[in-house]
Amino acid sequence: MKSLTQLTFDNRFARLGDTFSTEVSPQPLSDPRLVVVSEAAMALLDMDPAEAEQPLFAELFSGHKIWSTAEPRAMVYSGHQFGSYNPQLGDGRGLLLGEVVNEAGEYWDLHLKGAGKTPYSRMGDGRAVLRSSIREFLASEHLHALGIPSSRALCVTGSDSLVYRERPERGAMLLRLAPSHVRFGHFEFFYYTRQHAELKQLLEHVIEAHFTELLEHPEPFHAFFREVLERTAALIARWQAYGFCHGVMNTDNMSILGITFDFGPYAFLDDFDARFICNHSDDTGRYSFENQVPIAHWNLAALAQALTPFIEVKVLRETMELFLPLYEAEWLDLMRRRLGFAQAEGDDEALVRRLLQLMQASAVDYTNFFRELSECPAEQSVRRLREDFVDLQGFDAWAADYCARTAREGSEPGERQARMQAVNPKYILRNYLAQQAIEAAEKGDYAPVRELHAVLSRPFEEQPGMQRYAERPPEWGKHLEISCSS
Repeated sequence: MKSLTQLTFDNRFARLGDTFSTEVSPQPLSDPRLVVVSEAAMALLDMDPAEAEQPLFAELFSGHKIWSTAEPRAMVYSGHQFGSYNPQLGDGRGLLLGEVVNEAGEYWDLHLKGAGKTPYSRMGDGRAVLRSSIREFLASEHLHALGIPSSRALCVTGSDSLVYRERPERGAMLLRLAPSHVRFGHFEFFYYTRQHAELKQLLEHVIEAHFTELLEHPEPFHAFFREVLERTAALIARWQAYGFCHGVMNTDNMSILGITFDFGPYAFLDDFDARFICNHSDDTGRYSFENQVPIAHWNLAALAQALTPFIEVKVLRETMELFLPLYEAEWLDLMRRRLGFAQAEGDDEALVRRLLQLMQASAVDYTNFFRELSECPAEQSVRRLREDFVDLQGFDAWAADYCARTAREGSEPGERQARMQAVNPKYILRNYLAQQAIEAAEKGDYAPVRELHAVLSRPFEEQPGMQRYAERPPEWGKHLEISCSS
């Protein structure tokens, strides 16, 4: 295990030069204090958990001190925001402090969000608030625990500094980890500014650093795009299967690694609603839950456009056609597992879609339904869940087909239960739970956010004394307004 001062930096992205990023020093907040930390994320850096108790920990992750071998840089990129191209974005409130190499040879970006103004801040102050920092911390670590690819969060540091949004709020910083912070928007920036030599340099860097298996491929650029498409399809399938709504699927928020990235007004579904919009700034519903699949496809098309100097349009179009079949196959496999099926049958997709239609019509709690379905033999589970549905005739017909489908597999009830509970969480990050933890933290009480993080880190396990985190939300908790504001 390593101490804070023993981290090994190898800043590969910084070596690309000033065309790709700008050297910027973090601007510290006053009186930093540790709000919450992820020991699991610390382990990615081989860091001793006891290091979080040292004053130096909060000082380093609030910008008061910096490692001598770190090279803080603000990355430049562009992107399509709500369908319109914005020619220059970039790290407006975050800094890539550097890349740490662990003992396994894995590289992890240390990215400090809320570190102050950069050349890309535009009219912003470069700060983050405690509210958004806690939300991203909880979501990053919870998604990972659910098995959904995500950036990670090491810690949140709070302060007495005020940041002004709709109201004065406490300033904070989040230390985010990811193998790479390169986005679709990086490629768009160099394409639309006609810097094709730099675009090629970025492509070669990304493949060498993050897709080394493609170096010997006869067409590495095309293979790279196909790999990004496949990873994105798998990611979106997991979002849809677990009811996760991102809220702002701009191309600058899409990772080339196929991980969940840049959390804003996200939400997990409470009652199942395919038309759910989690971002109250999204007036048209562009990023509604049901639109996440076509928007991911749209974003991949934007990335494909940026790669046309090096990949034939015909080849890109043929690759794009793979997205929907890949997504559908992955999503259906996940839904089979959520329903307890170990084998595939031809009518499975129709069975799943019938269930979702019934859940939509009756506003059934999405997470709790699947968990409760796993708790008893199928016949008993469906009898217990029947009262949640308005269309009893429709549910009875579905339940009969489901029980028959389960019987054909011949699994023992205990095996079915274990299989289902390994993929159906008991605990999910609901917005009202996050809000309660945030309100306590804003008053200086960090115990609730730490407990919530601990519970959500083991979402599939029964945790004695934590039943309140698995309850259906109160009505007010289903209607919280979450916006892009940090």
